[in-house]
Amino acid sequence: MDKEVVLTVNGLKKIEDELEHLKAVRRREVAERIKQAIAFGDISENSEYDEAKNEQAQVEERIAKLETMLKKARVIDEDDISIDVVSIGSIVQVKDIEFDEEVEYMIVGSAEADPYELKISNESPVGRALLGKKVGDVVEVQIPDGITKYEILDIRRQ
Repeated sequence: MDKEVVLTVNGLKKIEDELEHLKAVRRREVAERIKQAIAFGDISENSEYDEAKNEQAQVEERIAKLETMLKKARVIDEDDISIDVVSIGSIVQVKDIEFDEEVEYMIVGSAEADPYELKISNESPVGRALLGKKVGDVVEVQIPDGITKYEILDIRRQ
């Protein structure tokens, strides 16, 4: 993870909250599970111990990843988000021309992307195509099924 991690203020808070939870709660829970598994006796064939140690490794790996992300973070200030052109942090209302459907995306950095919340990465095909465009622009996006066209209806901040 050598590249800069672009985050919105909300994305930064979410990562900080997850990191705090992992350090304050999950570490303690996993340590307690390891302690209980050791109490069962011989750990050489103790599946509870093995599972707890694996979970501990996963928690520590996630903590390290989040700490690295925070070190490399560039936070997009709400005031820096333009409403004239699509940028990271913009909420963009688009119309899918082929299906005549409207959808609203928030353009975020890849660390914050969550398709279920309609937060799309600036590095995704749709996100990349929308960046720098204005209301009224029609963009063509290469997707796995072919090419789709979106008309930009509105750009706003959160």
